[in-house]
Amino acid sequence: MSGEKKLSHVTYEGKVNMVNVAEKQVAFRHAVAKARVQLPPQVVEQLTQNNLHVAKGSVIQTAIIAGIMAAKKTGELIPLCHPIGLDAVNLDIQLVENELVIVSKASVHAKTGVEMEALMGASVAALTIYDMCKALSHDIVIREIKLMEKSGGRNDFKRES
Repeated sequence: MSGEKKLSHVTYEGKVNMVNVAEKQVAFRHAVAKARVQLPPQVVEQLTQNNLHVAKGSVIQTAIIAGIMAAKKTGELIPLCHPIGLDAVNLDIQLVENELVIVSKASVHAKTGVEMEALMGASVAALTIYDMCKALSHDIVIREIKLMEKSGGRNDFKRES
């Protein structure tokens, strides 16, 4: 069938395979991912009283650094991802009611996309928030880690919310 979608990391024989990007053209590629960390009321109260700091330090700044570091190591952590030299990774974390909303943006000029790097940044930032706040409560929920958009490749994508 023409146009049928198939798994890119599995051969026809069912073996795992790193996609060969040798013939692809270098292009500007950009991706945005989002994660949400739901916090119980007592955690939100303590964070807002302490300017988003806990005993370990600034929750937001530590999570941003962790997310950037993770995005840069995506090719080492996800077995079939290509290692790429990122042009930029930016994370923004905002407290919205009882959630910390993480937006991770990654971009590169390369033969392959950066959606996994953006997702990795959001994911590890969320895990870092959990780690920083777990002394206050274990009733913290990491949820809704998702790709919001990607561009520059064969299949551009954009999610509204």
